[in-house]
Amino acid sequence: QRQLAESGGGLVQAGGSLRLSCAIPARPFSSHAMSWFRQAPGKEREFVAGMRWTGGGTKYADSVKGRFIISRDTAKITVKLQMDSLKPEDMGVYYCAVRVGATTTSASDYNGWGQGTQVAVSS
Repeated sequence: QRQLAESGGGLVQAGGSLRLSCAIPARPFSSHAMSWFRQAPGKEREFVAGMRWTGGGTKYADSVKGRFIISRDTAKITVKLQMDSLKPEDMGVYYCAVRVGATTTSASDYNGWGQGTQVAVSS
């Protein structure tokens, strides 16, 4: 069974940008929500941004509002996360996740996950 596949992570200086991409193995339905979570060492997985496949229901964590933008490419069946003005506290493994229903912020609501992509930010 193919999983979600994240890419685009790497090492960047504080203030820099990265764009993450999540390849989705099958075209989602309008009832699906796609989200990005991140997990730093020793910390719980936290919600970053999410949206409905229809394009609505967009949510952001307060810590990333104004700096990150989530979007989807319906032709390539991908979800992207544009991350600007990166800070050291943004470091962690970033995961793409999918669920049926509204965009929620709890990781336990999602039943489809990728392997994650590492983001490192040097100060």
